[in-house]
Amino acid sequence: MTLFRPCIDLHQGRVKQIVGGTLADSGPGPKENFVAEQSSAWFASKYRGDSLMGGHVIKLGSGNDDAARQALEAYPGGMQIGGGINAQNATDWINHGASHVIVTSWLFDRDGKFGFERLQKLSRAIGANRLVIDLSCRRVADGNRPRWRVAMNRWQTLTDLEITAETLDQFADWSSELLIHAADVEGLCRGIDADLVLEMGRWGKLPMTYAGGVATLNDVQLVDQASGGRVDVTVGSALDLFGGTGVKYHDLVKWNQERI
Repeated sequence: MTLFRPCIDLHQGRVKQIVGGTLADSGPGPKENFVAEQSSAWFASKYRGDSLMGGHVIKLGSGNDDAARQALEAYPGGMQIGGGINAQNATDWINHGASHVIVTSWLFDRDGKFGFERLQKLSRAIGANRLVIDLSCRRVADGNRPRWRVAMNRWQTLTDLEITAETLDQFADWSSELLIHAADVEGLCRGIDADLVLEMGRWGKLPMTYAGGVATLNDVQLVDQASGGRVDVTVGSALDLFGGTGVKYHDLVKWNQERI
């Protein structure tokens, strides 16, 4: 059954909600939907108090390590950590209290070519049971058939890895979960990419969490229906906890309580 998983997105050391496609290394800066007054530890403590497991802390760029550590210390073993993870620092983040590490960009070279040997190296370093693969992706044109390619470097660079059942199969023995951001709808609060959720649910060989575009509680229900309950969901900019008006945090806590 689909469960709500909480998130803490960090940018420049603060908890924010950002439109996914606007993150870039140059230019005017990302479009911010929300900037929290509370600390990362405040959010983590709230999730801990409401018994919400399996959420993720994502570091969007540099300057976020201290805030990430504070969140993990506030909820040891209760949250995953992503952003800049590699084989050299993964163990340190586990030691700081992360239940899992989340990795995307390090699995690819600078040209966006996937390196299976990197996946094996990281998995062996910390154990497959501690590793989550983030397959943040963007739609690519192919007539009427929906297709998605993984995007790295804060969703700026398309890689050579397409999301297919065959692609997902190669991760099954080397990781414990998949996190899939639909970057094209991330932060827009205009509805989910239901085609992507359907593909994730059809595969269903590992626990998976979908992120991107949730606008109302109906979208959470749609993830449940489209995936056959095999895909969990996170809610960002639409959540009242992050200044949104579409989804109430209390309702999501209740949603989980009714399903556990």
